[in-house]
Amino acid sequence: MGLIYCWFGILKLFPATSPAERIAVQTMTELTGGLVPARVSLPLLGTAETLIGLVLVTGILLRHALAAFYAHMSGVLSSLILLPDVMWHHGIPTLDGQYVLKNLVLIAACLAVTADELTR
Repeated sequence: MGLIYCWFGILKLFPATSPAERIAVQTMTELTGGLVPARVSLPLLGTAETLIGLVLVTGILLRHALAAFYAHMSGVLSSLILLPDVMWHHGIPTLDGQYVLKNLVLIAACLAVTADELTR
């Protein structure tokens, strides 16, 4: 799971390589009221995702990374509400909406990692 998260993050560090680039920029713009410019938001998100992924792989500072993961996912999933015209078509998720909803699988996996971490 950490490798997948790293991959999604690394793609955001190189222009025009992430399929989520447009959604990420639009969501970050909405969440920050336009205070974070697009040229900053993608490298910021990419770096955060890559670091979270590396921690998930290594287990170092895992609790901090899990907190960052859930904060990040709340921002990602907020796009479903903040960008309804992009995410939904007559109540059915668009391809962009489906791309965001696939993160529910990552959340489920991180819930398992969290449960294991909290029982230690």
